[in-house]
Amino acid sequence: MRLPPHSLLLLLLLFTPCVSLAQGDTRISFLGRQLQQGKDPRSRSQAALVLGATEDPEAVAPLCGALKDPSELVRAAVAKALAKLQEVSALPCLEAHKTEPDAAVKTAVQEAVGSLKAYQSRPPRFYIVVDGMKDLTRTLPAELVKATEARLRSRLVRRGAMLAPAKESKSAAKGALKKLGVSGYRITPEVHALEGGGLRVAIVCMSYPDLSLLGQVDVKAGGAQPADLLKALVPRAVEEAAETFEWSNET
Repeated sequence: MRLPPHSLLLLLLLFTPCVSLAQGDTRISFLGRQLQQGKDPRSRSQAALVLGATEDPEAVAPLCGALKDPSELVRAAVAKALAKLQEVSALPCLEAHKTEPDAAVKTAVQEAVGSLKAYQSRPPRFYIVVDGMKDLTRTLPAELVKATEARLRSRLVRRGAMLAPAKESKSAAKGALKKLGVSGYRITPEVHALEGGGLRVAIVCMSYPDLSLLGQVDVKAGGAQPADLLKALVPRAVEEAAETFEWSNET
């Protein structure tokens, strides 16, 4: 049930990072090195496929770079990985390789382009404005905050969101919502430090474009580096918010 505008919901998600999470900070860079430097095309292909399964927008850059790999096996795996990754930011690099000389790779590239365009054009379940992520710890590197915000946006799109344009007028927002037939929301994501260590990610949610307060969800974790914690917390925060505020295609 949706919270009344005057209330705040505090959801504490206790999470104990495991060994694999503690290593998560280096996973994309490690796989990227394997993809770039592996001597065996089969190992490079495997690295590409694993990158495609990460659901991490940071995987786009190493995968796009590997579309120039000398091995047709690797290039085909990269195209399939980019389709699996479902990040539409990969479309330009894929389209730049649509004239790939190898027939199998060309087919994989074309299929990846078609898959991403279909993903991009699917009907949205809700319409949302995402404010810039606020680092209330005042200690996180700017690039980590930026990467975390990108991961949040990507996760929202995976959940069925259409992201509203920046500085959209109220009348334009109402027109878009009427056309789409979905509900609108505005969220402000925040990162807080926990006493004794750890991080808390909060999402404050309002209706859009009327900006009535709907509530807040919080998730927290400790025992790992900030980059690891944020990678774990962002998807959990989105899922908690989606359930709490009933993000769906019902108006």
